[in-house]
Amino acid sequence: MGVVQQLNEEERTSALSGLSGWAFDEDRNAIYRKLQFGDFSEAFGFMARVALEAEKADHHPEWANVYNTLDIWLTTHDADGVSARDVALATKINQMLETTA
Repeated sequence: MGVVQQLNEEERTSALSGLSGWAFDEDRNAIYRKLQFGDFSEAFGFMARVALEAEKADHHPEWANVYNTLDIWLTTHDADGVSARDVALATKINQMLETTA
């Protein structure tokens, strides 16, 4: 696998315009989404499904879970910011949400 490049501001803004629910978190230099589920089991189950996809992609989210709320940050440490890998995982997460609803 080659060197992963950070998206520039224009590329990041363009990518986010196609990612429903995601925003740029400047403090963490990451894209961010907050999700709410019916209960802890639903939130944890979704986290487990995302974990399997993230492992396949060898790209892992930073996240926090409190009861039915899941906060997800995606950033590429090797690129020092948001990369196409983050956009791809965010896209996959959105697709998973569509099949969960």
